[in-house]
Amino acid sequence: MRHGIVLFTSDRGIAPAAAAKAAEAAGFDTFYVPEHTHIPVKREAPHPGTGGAALPDDRYLRTLDPWVALATAASVTTRIRLATAVALPVESDPITLAKTIASLDHLSGGRVTLGAGFGWNVDELADHGVPGAKRRTVLREYLEAMRALWTAEEASYAGEYVSFGASWAWPKPVQPHIPVLVGAGGTERTFRWIAKSADGWLTTPGDVEIDDQVALLRRIWREAGRAGEPEVAALSGKPDPGRIAHLASIGVTELIFGLPDREPDEVTAWLGRLAGKLGIG
Repeated sequence: MRHGIVLFTSDRGIAPAAAAKAAEAAGFDTFYVPEHTHIPVKREAPHPGTGGAALPDDRYLRTLDPWVALATAASVTTRIRLATAVALPVESDPITLAKTIASLDHLSGGRVTLGAGFGWNVDELADHGVPGAKRRTVLREYLEAMRALWTAEEASYAGEYVSFGASWAWPKPVQPHIPVLVGAGGTERTFRWIAKSADGWLTTPGDVEIDDQVALLRRIWREAGRAGEPEVAALSGKPDPGRIAHLASIGVTELIFGLPDREPDEVTAWLGRLAGKLGIG
C-alpha cells in the first residue's frame, strides 16, 4: 500500500515545493495537486459536493497551475511521485500539454502520474470550447494524441477534436508509459472508460464504501483483456489501521490524505504525525 498527499494549492498557505519536500521527508510516496483554470461566476453545473452553485472551498477560485506547481516540487525532491488529483487535460492544447508533461517527467527523472478528470464544471469546459456532452470523447482523444507524441519518433493523430500530421516532439518522457488515473464517480460507465483508456481509478470524496466498486472495476478490467490489476488510489480520511488493511485486501493500491489549509509549520508537523500513525518514514 502506497501513501499519497494532496495539497489543494492556492496563492496562500504552504507552497507546493515546501509541502512536497516535507511529504517526501516524512515518507510519503506521491504528491498530488488539483487544477481549475478559472471558475465562471455564473454556472449551470452544480458542484458534486454541494449539489448547487455554492463551492465548498474558496481555493477553487485560487488554484495554482498544476504543472508549474509540480515543477517547483520536482526541483526540491528526488523520490516522491508528482501527480494531479485531478488535472483537466481538455482545458489545454494537447500538443503543448504533452510537451509540458514530457518535460516534467524528463526533468524529474520519470516521476509523473497524470490524474485526469472529465470535468464536473461544464461551464468551465465550455469556455475552453469543449462540449460538456462530449468531454469523455475529447479526453480519450487527448490521451491518445499525447501518447503518440510521447512515444513515436514521428507522431501524428487524426480524431474529431485533435488532429495533426507527422511531427517531431522531444523530450520523450523517461517512463515508457505515463500512468493515467481517472478521477470520477465509480460507475460502470467510468470503469469501462478506464479499462479502455487509462491505468486506474482515483476515487472522489463521494466514494466511501468502495468494495463493490473496486470488484466491478477489476471484473471489467479482466473482461477488457487488460493484464494485471488496475491501480486504485482512494481518498482517505482518518488513518484507521483496520480500514487501511481492509482497503488493501480488496485491491486499493494507494491511500491519499488531504493536507490541511494551515500555516507551513503546522502542515509540516501534521505530516509528521500522520506518517507516524501510518508507520512510514
